[in-house]
Amino acid sequence: MFRLTLPLAILLAICALAVVTARHQARKLFVELQAQERLGRELDTEWGRLQLEQSTWSMHARIEQIARSQLRMAVPERTSIQVVKASDVEARP
Repeated sequence: MFRLTLPLAILLAICALAVVTARHQARKLFVELQAQERLGRELDTEWGRLQLEQSTWSMHARIEQIARSQLRMAVPERTSIQVVKASDVEARP
C-alpha cells in the first residue's frame, strides 16, 4: 500500500504546484491584458484628438488667411489666369 501512496502523493503535489503556477501566470497575463487594453483606449483617444487637430490646421479658411498675411499672396486677376487643357500638354514632347 505504501508503495502506491508515496508516488501518488508526489504526483498530487506536482499537480498542485502546476495548478498554482498556471493560475499565477494566468493572473499576470490578465493584468497585462488589461494594461494593454487601457493603453489602446488612450491611443484611440489621442488619435481622435490628432485627427481633429489636423482637420483644424488644414481648414481652407486658415490656409488662405496664412497665405494672405504671412506669405502676402493674393488671388490673381482674371486676365492673368490661363487655363491649360490636358490634351494640349500631352501633345507636346
